[in-house]
Amino acid sequence: MGNKRPPSALQSLLLDARLEVLPSAGIVDRVLEHVAPGRAITVTASPTRGLDATLEVTERLAQHYHVVPHLAARMVPRAGLPDLVSRLQEAGVTEVFVPGGDATGTDETFAGALELLLALDDLGRPFPHVGITGYPESHPGIEDHVLVQSMWAKHEHATSIVSNMTFDDAMVRRWLEAVRDRGVTLPVRIGVPGPVDPGRLLRMAATIGVGDSMRFLRKQKNVFARIALPGFSSTGFVHRIARLAADERLGICGLHVYTFNQVGLTESWRQEQLDLLSVDHPGRGSRPVGP
Repeated sequence: MGNKRPPSALQSLLLDARLEVLPSAGIVDRVLEHVAPGRAITVTASPTRGLDATLEVTERLAQHYHVVPHLAARMVPRAGLPDLVSRLQEAGVTEVFVPGGDATGTDETFAGALELLLALDDLGRPFPHVGITGYPESHPGIEDHVLVQSMWAKHEHATSIVSNMTFDDAMVRRWLEAVRDRGVTLPVRIGVPGPVDPGRLLRMAATIGVGDSMRFLRKQKNVFARIALPGFSSTGFVHRIARLAADERLGICGLHVYTFNQVGLTESWRQEQLDLLSVDHPGRGSRPVGP
């Protein structure tokens, strides 16, 4: 026991990697089939399927996993927030992720993430862990200086940051350095694409709803092209993020893996990488860990 070496940054990131899934038909069975109990699963919010789809998938998965539902502010009714909180607490949820969301808000819903975060504060901070969004790359609909100011306004009401999907580790470093220079010290999970097949991804898009697919494409218009670029691989990118994670001042605490509901493929890839690390470093082993 005493001869075991501590895990590398890469191994730690892979062991603790969170998987993001969309609340589509069959996703619960897919997760149960491919993901070991106790892992962390995040469930997105779907404007076309409604908030109930997120809550239902969360409740079913929470019996086996640490589940982090996305509470997209512009989908959450103000008057219904106490009941929503109670429902999630009854399911055993202890962590939520609060983005503004892609839905068009109404007079009855929250206007944005900060307003929802403040409302959760008013309820006594019912969830010990709250994530907010970070943008290493520019958002197509929001000016960069607005994103920076928004994160500053929200960070005191959160416990972690989850970055939007990115492909450029140099840009991640510059962004994290700017975040730290701003005085934001929250730990950050870096959003990375799983090793998806672009053809399967395009076919899957139809199953999550045309509205959701179009919103996704508008926000991530270069995703498909960049995943398919010669030389790009999720493996290589995660290795580069691991080198950044070794720099403690950047505060990278984990990976947020976008599975695009290709859960089996993503988990097989993650385990293969851990197995390779175990071969390279036989004293380390690969063990499942909790959230």
